[in-house]
Amino acid sequence: MTAEFAVALPAIALVLALSISSVHVAAVQVRLADAAADAARSLGRGDPVAEAAAIAGRNAPGVRMSARTDERFVCATLTGDAGGVLAAIELRATSCAMRGGL
Repeated sequence: MTAEFAVALPAIALVLALSISSVHVAAVQVRLADAAADAARSLGRGDPVAEAAAIAGRNAPGVRMSARTDERFVCATLTGDAGGVLAAIELRATSCAMRGGL
């Protein structure tokens, strides 16, 4: 092993770890967006907020949900962390559905 390789190896490991972490964060964001859409559809059908939160929790464990309603739409906002080493990063996804299941 050369000295140059020994110096470059930690940098390569760091770049690889950051790349894997960024793919993980993107996957968690997609899961959060899907869970927000499921929760919004549930709220649009007239289900209680607790039931919509349970649906979101099954799809993205450990998330917090808030809901808001206007005259035509109901929206679900989910907030959760990225998990693992990047747990300090807060992710958020919002989805809306028409009230009455239309």
